[in-house]
Amino acid sequence: MSLQVIITDCDHENINIEKAIFDDSQISFALKTCITEQDVIDNCQEAAVFLNQYAPITRRVMENLPELKMVIRYGVGVNNVDVEAATDLGIQVCNVPDYGMHEVADHALALMLALTRKVSLMNDQVKKGNWDYQYAIPIFRHSQQVVGIIGLGRIGTAFAHKVHGLGCRVIAYDPKKTNLENKYVPEFVEMVDLEMLLTQSDVISIHCPLETARNLIDKEALEKMKSTAYLINVSRGGIINEDDLDHCLKAKKIAGAALDVAAKEPLGKDSPLLQHDNLLCTPHMAWYSEQSAVELKRKVAEEAVRFLTSEQVKYPINQL
Repeated sequence: MSLQVIITDCDHENINIEKAIFDDSQISFALKTCITEQDVIDNCQEAAVFLNQYAPITRRVMENLPELKMVIRYGVGVNNVDVEAATDLGIQVCNVPDYGMHEVADHALALMLALTRKVSLMNDQVKKGNWDYQYAIPIFRHSQQVVGIIGLGRIGTAFAHKVHGLGCRVIAYDPKKTNLENKYVPEFVEMVDLEMLLTQSDVISIHCPLETARNLIDKEALEKMKSTAYLINVSRGGIINEDDLDHCLKAKKIAGAALDVAAKEPLGKDSPLLQHDNLLCTPHMAWYSEQSAVELKRKVAEEAVRFLTSEQVKYPINQL
């Protein structure tokens, strides 16, 4: 029996959840370890459906795989999939936009509090023998702070509710403008333009897709921010120009930044960004909890089953 599903690559501990779902539906599958375009072409000829994590699914790849009918990404972003080419070739692309949104929002909040309360800085000072709160001066009361959110989709909205609970004033800009997800904006959120968000926010947190905001936060944008402001990115690395951020931190144009993502991952230990004491960095882990990992794997496999059993898919990226 030919394979129906190929997992092109997956760095998870195991694929037990996917296996259970596919076995229950009598769907044949295999796990590969593809890294390059050629890996995918050479090793994934049989299947109609790909579950995909990082391997590049380019136009060249898809043109060389005549059996391929669907690509499902483990996650929200589809940056490694050429969606336009897939549409041209009649290949369905899906993601999982609604898993782990509270984990990501929680992580953004954790990074925000670590920056604004200077947790990492003071932990380092105490370990150096400096038991003195004055190393943290200045710290400002959250209920008198303005938090600006770029991207008011599921995650941005979840984050808005969390910081509103701290008493912060919440403003937001969405690169999609009138195409806000579900057309829902919490009543406590004030929608503003990007200029106003950059100049008024004490904390800016990014929650938008890369395709709508590539290089949005560049030198010009960073220089509009308050010198006491913090920048957080738990979305996609390419939204912030990292060279401009490095320059801005060196020049003390902003108070600090926290990143869970980088333009090229992993971020090398020699990256200039990691030399800044006022920059926090985590390894693209905002999505993770034990529960969200299970949810992601389950939803990816279930979407494949829906497609293969001629049911309507739940999370289409492109319209065929």
